[in-house]
Amino acid sequence: MIQSSAAAIILPRFPTQSPFHFPSKSARGGHVPPLFISNPSGALHVRCRSTSSVQARLPEEASSVRKHNQGIEPNFPPFRSSNSSSTERGDDDADSFVDVDNLLYLLRFSTKYSDVELVRAVHASILKIEEDTHLGNVLIGAYLKLGLVLDAYQVFKNLSEPNVVSYSSLISGFAKSNREFEAAELFFRMRSSGVEPNEYSFVAILTACVRASRFELGCQVHALGIKMGFTDYVFVANALMALYGKSGGCLDSAIQLFEEMPERDITSWNTVISSLVDGSLYEKALKFGRDLVKINEFRVDELTLLTLLTACTGCHAVKQGKEIHGHATRLGLAASLSLCNAMIGFYSKCGTIENALTVFDTMQIRDVITWTQLISAYMEFGLVDSAVKTFEKMPERNAISYNAILSGFSHNSQGLNALNFFTMMVRNGVELSDFSLTSVITACGLLADLETSRQIHGFVTKFGYGSNAHIEASLLDMYTRCGRMRDAEILYSTQNNPIVLTSMMSGYARNGQPDEAISHFHRSLSEGKLAMDEAALTTALGVCGALGFRELGKQIHSFVVKAGFEADVGVGNSLVSMYSKCGEMDEAIKSFDAMSARDVVSWNSLIAGHVLHREGDKALALWSSMEKAGVRPDSITFVLLISAYKQTSSDLVDHCRTMFLSMKPTYGIEPASEHYASFVGVLGSWGFVEEAEEMILELPFEPDVSIWRALLDSCRLHVNTTVGRRVAKRILAMEPRDPSTFVLISNLYSASGRWHCAEATRQEMREKGMMRKQPCRSWIIHENEIHSFHARDVSHPQSMDIYRGLEVLILECMRAGYEPDTSFVLQEVEEHQKKEFLFYHSAKLAATYGLLMTSPGEVIRVVKNVVVCGDCHSFLKHVSAVAGREISLRDGSGFHFFSDGQCSCRDYW
Repeated sequence: MIQSSAAAIILPRFPTQSPFHFPSKSARGGHVPPLFISNPSGALHVRCRSTSSVQARLPEEASSVRKHNQGIEPNFPPFRSSNSSSTERGDDDADSFVDVDNLLYLLRFSTKYSDVELVRAVHASILKIEEDTHLGNVLIGAYLKLGLVLDAYQVFKNLSEPNVVSYSSLISGFAKSNREFEAAELFFRMRSSGVEPNEYSFVAILTACVRASRFELGCQVHALGIKMGFTDYVFVANALMALYGKSGGCLDSAIQLFEEMPERDITSWNTVISSLVDGSLYEKALKFGRDLVKINEFRVDELTLLTLLTACTGCHAVKQGKEIHGHATRLGLAASLSLCNAMIGFYSKCGTIENALTVFDTMQIRDVITWTQLISAYMEFGLVDSAVKTFEKMPERNAISYNAILSGFSHNSQGLNALNFFTMMVRNGVELSDFSLTSVITACGLLADLETSRQIHGFVTKFGYGSNAHIEASLLDMYTRCGRMRDAEILYSTQNNPIVLTSMMSGYARNGQPDEAISHFHRSLSEGKLAMDEAALTTALGVCGALGFRELGKQIHSFVVKAGFEADVGVGNSLVSMYSKCGEMDEAIKSFDAMSARDVVSWNSLIAGHVLHREGDKALALWSSMEKAGVRPDSITFVLLISAYKQTSSDLVDHCRTMFLSMKPTYGIEPASEHYASFVGVLGSWGFVEEAEEMILELPFEPDVSIWRALLDSCRLHVNTTVGRRVAKRILAMEPRDPSTFVLISNLYSASGRWHCAEATRQEMREKGMMRKQPCRSWIIHENEIHSFHARDVSHPQSMDIYRGLEVLILECMRAGYEPDTSFVLQEVEEHQKKEFLFYHSAKLAATYGLLMTSPGEVIRVVKNVVVCGDCHSFLKHVSAVAGREISLRDGSGFHFFSDGQCSCRDYW
């Protein structure tokens, strides 16, 4: 058995304003005179002199029970006099006797049917007889079962000699009614009064420790239990396991307790399994579940299956979840309402909508939770219309049902529908919660509409929700999504909670300021304002990935391991993504393999990493493993997989087409614009430009600009100006002021040698005032500092050395065959000026700084916020050969690894 390090019990300090005061025996004056005893209302009653009045009252109270319980007639035993229960009252009331057995029977009856009035009537009768500690204990228990803690306390307070049962009952009642401090105080009062605790006392005080998160006190109680020999009792050991399981960092102690138990009951198994699930150790929880079934299949109860289902959902164990479903059927629990509701939730995360519907259709009894779970399942699968129809058919609704629809709209990026539905909720007087407001604020962020965001903020402030930390964080997130960074900073300056700090960090990263996000992270951490929880770690790792900040990412990874967050799925996913974006695919794979539980985001993150590194074949191989593992893909999975076919070592267009056409019939996912755009990109990259155009023209809906832009980029790759001109006209008709389209068209003409057309396109951009694109910049991280460069940037402290080094590099590269391509200069200047503009692009400046500052043999790592231009790409290939250095460049299209004059992209990007 585990030995606690605590040598003695330390009395805790409690608030002096406790509503309960436990007077000592001397303060109570010893034995309470039997003539005057407080009744439940606090008044003093004199003993009744007539037996008939007592006997007449009890049947009246019992008759009220009969009325409340639909004709159920209690069978009262007859009242009888007994010398053993009689009390001397004088000559006038010598016959005033009440049988204790009758009172005990009535107390049991009243708690069974929750009849408060009957309990109070029995209490009144008890006050008229001599004190009986056993009867007082039963009365305390009756009041506690009815939730009347104050009444139970009054009975306890008036017991002249409360015993261990009295104390244990009230300690347990306090613990279960959110009065944990009073429970602890009473436990120590019991010990100081000379009453020794029993096994039930230990269970009661441990329950209080768990509910109040007083784990230090719980360890001291454990030490006392070992000393007094109570830890071998099954229910005491179960309570200790619950204590260590809830403490977060003591799961090993809980497991050790379980393994050392001389005997176990089903509660023991349920406790250890639920502790593992709470600690996100889902696979280990499932192992314990399998062990339980092997020992005795029929010992499993409904709670066991519910907990194991939660574990299956957490680690996406589809096969095991279906086995649990079958096991429930064999045990005759398949009709359980709670279990069926949980099964719908499981299938919505790890199965298909058909699985969830099968469970729903077979349920004979459904409640509002059942219907809400089905709505959530439809929303999870993107079947918004079906979710709305289900909502309309619900026999009854509550606020949670409305919130399921509202959050579902936001989850499926239907911000406008979410706002309209929220307006309807307000008009119908639906109770709004924090969840309702965070959902509608998220929807407003999706729309990125400034005026709507102001109205939502005003509504939240008007109704007094502005001081809620989660809502404040959502508001700040909404501001950053709407581009209102100044407003976000003002809101942030007035707050000081970790959630808002994390949202601000995400906002900087989202608005193209990842270096500011890192500065904010360091500043908040050094000032002690940032709580390093799962949300903060996930955000920080995301920013490290966006910047390519490997060193900081590794430091955060070390903290994750030391702090015990490696079991968190979200943190694990962020580690995979961070390493892949930093060019460390081996580390990304290690992080993925080390995850104890994985969800679809985990697989998507690693597939995205392979796509980012242009490793299409590895991405498709991972997809095969994902299918074998039974993980259900989502919409993002297919965007990534289709994109992977552009980067395979051989032409697999037919395989891609088969996958694309199977999305709806096989996986229940309706192809969206991004899927069509990806498929068009695959067709175009392998030279099927005309087929791609024909497919777009035959679409059953109006294709959006992203699909046409994918085709235009394919035309650039294959120098197909015929199709390119037609596509360009369509794009310009849809978005006449989008500068990126003009740049694509100009590059297309330049690649085909039609310089006059390229110049005409650039002139049109100048006339329309569209020469201002997204500011292009490149950066390199050296000695844990971000060194950022713009085109022709001279703000860097070492700019003079950088420019001199770059001039030397240009000369050496030109001797090796590099020829500047001035078609990538969009400014209207002389030819020699175009070369000057071209030579000092941000990628060239960053790469030169890397060459100057890094050691020979070290990989130069550059990150660019947009796609690299063709001239910089050609220049870096020559630099890798001339300088004999490897260069890694991550741009908007993925990674380019330059070595010995070659690039991993094979000049297709």
